[in-house]
Amino acid sequence: MRRFYLTYPDKFQIYETVSRKSQKAQRVSAESIIHQTHSATFEPMISWSHYCELLKVEEPLARSFYEQEAIQNNWSIRELKRQINSMLFERLALSKDTKAVMQMAKKGQIIEKPEDAIKDSYVMEFLNFKEETTYAESQLEQALIDKLQYFLLELGKGFTFVARQKRITIANRHYYVDMVFYNRSLKCFVLIDLKNGELDHSDVWQMNFYINYFKENEKMDDENEPIGLILCADKDEIFARYVLGGLNNKVFASKYKLTLPSEKDLMIKLKSIQK
Repeated sequence: MRRFYLTYPDKFQIYETVSRKSQKAQRVSAESIIHQTHSATFEPMISWSHYCELLKVEEPLARSFYEQEAIQNNWSIRELKRQINSMLFERLALSKDTKAVMQMAKKGQIIEKPEDAIKDSYVMEFLNFKEETTYAESQLEQALIDKLQYFLLELGKGFTFVARQKRITIANRHYYVDMVFYNRSLKCFVLIDLKNGELDHSDVWQMNFYINYFKENEKMDDENEPIGLILCADKDEIFARYVLGGLNNKVFASKYKLTLPSEKDLMIKLKSIQK
């Protein structure tokens, strides 16, 4: 309990010192201890179990972010654990400047434009696939459908599932979009193509074709233009910059990983922010 009060000093005013309550805290529940505190402003919107998980996050910026996201998205304990373990905050921070990271820590993830909804990399450890094994795109797609709830959580805020293998027919020829989602915050379709190899220029042209079709045949007047996301096993950053640049449509390419990211690598960003 001492750690809880030290971590959230602004939320509580304690009648007695923590040391004087230490023996009493051992005899009653954590919830009752909270009820014995006085605060005119603090009204917890998540459970004590959520706070127990948040206390395990040592970085204050990350802890604040997870708290806001848990409240806004009504995360269960299991969902909160998964997002912390996958280092969601740190991964999002990699593609943002210092000011954006600080705002994200205070208010949670803010989605105002397509770039806000797309991660630099997506973690799919929930599929229980081995990183060193090569999987067919159809296997990956089926696994994501089987674990759709987890995939939606990884995609992020506002995503809803629309279709799988959405057929597009042009000049009596059939084409298929692997997965179609809709983002409520952006008010647009999000088309996803899965690639088990490195990003190629043909992947981008294909996605651009899909978007053009959706703009003309699927988008409603009050909706924004669709965006495309190519999830690939690997990509060369310089190649991606050239092949994705100059398009009229919004097409993104992100790597997917089958294992949790390295905490050591991701913490570099946060350390640079605090300097």
